[in-house]
Amino acid sequence: MLKPRDKVTRLSKLILAISLCLLTSTAPLTAQTLTPAKPPITNTLEAAVEQSHLALAAILNGNPKLYEALFADRDDITLGNPFGPFARGRAEVAATLAGAAAKYRDGTVRGVDLVAKYQNENLACLVEVEHDRARVGTNPDFNDFNVRVTSIYERINGTWRLVHRHADPITTARPAESVLQK
Repeated sequence: MLKPRDKVTRLSKLILAISLCLLTSTAPLTAQTLTPAKPPITNTLEAAVEQSHLALAAILNGNPKLYEALFADRDDITLGNPFGPFARGRAEVAATLAGAAAKYRDGTVRGVDLVAKYQNENLACLVEVEHDRARVGTNPDFNDFNVRVTSIYERINGTWRLVHRHADPITTARPAESVLQK
């Protein structure tokens, strides 16, 4: 008979194995991802970035919880998304993620292009273009769309956590007047 400690160890190994399978899967990212009860283990930057791509798939299906789990638990975290102004702090970021998730359904991540990556021992900045497909807002049709993204990660107690994410739909050249409010 297994002791309680051995059961926990076996369960931890099983969860880790399932996580590795999810991370290495070449299947399209969809809402079939699991919602963690606590922040995912992201000891490498690559694992943190992969978790953010899984979280994107969840957002495109109305679930903000995976992204929430990736953010550091601090009051200085920030989020800017295509739907509104910047959010600052855990409560505002969580509310903004929930608001964004409510605007999407039936989505998939078609791909993510890495534009640039800057990293030192404890801080990393990624510039990406995300290619997505979802039903957006009240539109019943599927739409393909692209979003440029800047994500800043910080290694906190050995784990890479998001401290800032900014995403917007500007992925092609625009005229100078486009910056003027109408």
